[in-house]
Amino acid sequence: MTLFRALCVAAAMLAALPAPAQTAKELFGREMRPGGGAPEPLGTYARGCLDGAVQLPETGPTWQAMRLSRNRNWGHPDLIAFLERLSRDAAAQPGWSGLYIGDLSQPRGGPMLTGHASHQIGLDADIWLRPADRLDLSRAQREEIGSPSLARTRGAYTTDGWTPQHHAILRAAAQDPDVARIFIFPGAKVAMCDAETGDRAWLRKVRPWWGHDSHFHVRLRCPPGAGICEDQDPPPPGDGCDDARQWVADILNPPPADPNAPAPQPRREILLADLPQRCTAVLQR
Repeated sequence: MTLFRALCVAAAMLAALPAPAQTAKELFGREMRPGGGAPEPLGTYARGCLDGAVQLPETGPTWQAMRLSRNRNWGHPDLIAFLERLSRDAAAQPGWSGLYIGDLSQPRGGPMLTGHASHQIGLDADIWLRPADRLDLSRAQREEIGSPSLARTRGAYTTDGWTPQHHAILRAAAQDPDVARIFIFPGAKVAMCDAETGDRAWLRKVRPWWGHDSHFHVRLRCPPGAGICEDQDPPPPGDGCDDARQWVADILNPPPADPNAPAPQPRREILLADLPQRCTAVLQR
């Protein structure tokens, strides 16, 4: 066989191979505009998509959307309405003009190219713990400034930056009937448990989780009638304060490692086929 013919055969064999499947994050991460259907979250918070997303305006009377270059200020209308309500509550706090709001979802939801495993169905929002003391930040300033960590000792305690205003804003968020859960670092949950002297029922929704020391993460429940949206299991009964204190105890005195524990396995990339079938139509709109 001549070299030329051998190269032709090799090229034909390569052409016959199936193209590698694109990951869902590549497909959804390149979409710049929402789908044209009615607003509907499809799937789960960490494996789904969003049809008919609404964009949170970049600036409102009591909020500013941050990191606009990410194009992640999209969500279900219930989420946008909630953020508007909560930002008004925040603006009533001394030293706060409203909220700085971080990532919501992409224009059509779905997995993101970087960052979050959740935020896929337009019902999750990250809200900065930095007091929004001014609401005239330019686009460039919103890329440059950050929200400092309010955690110390690896999240076991709060810094002096934690204030009664943070407590009040978290309480207002948790008392909203649309909210299913709020994630924040363990020391903040314990601080709220220690400080609350009134109704403690709202504390049940506030759950300790790693990485939430410069922002808190609000998750809404599935809207009524959203048949393909799947709620997370509700938090355990009680105010969750003992659980948060156990988190702190484990941070301060880590339990010994289990020598028989299996090695962690890397996560498999999510493909379009892993999402609800209707997410294919959302991409095609």
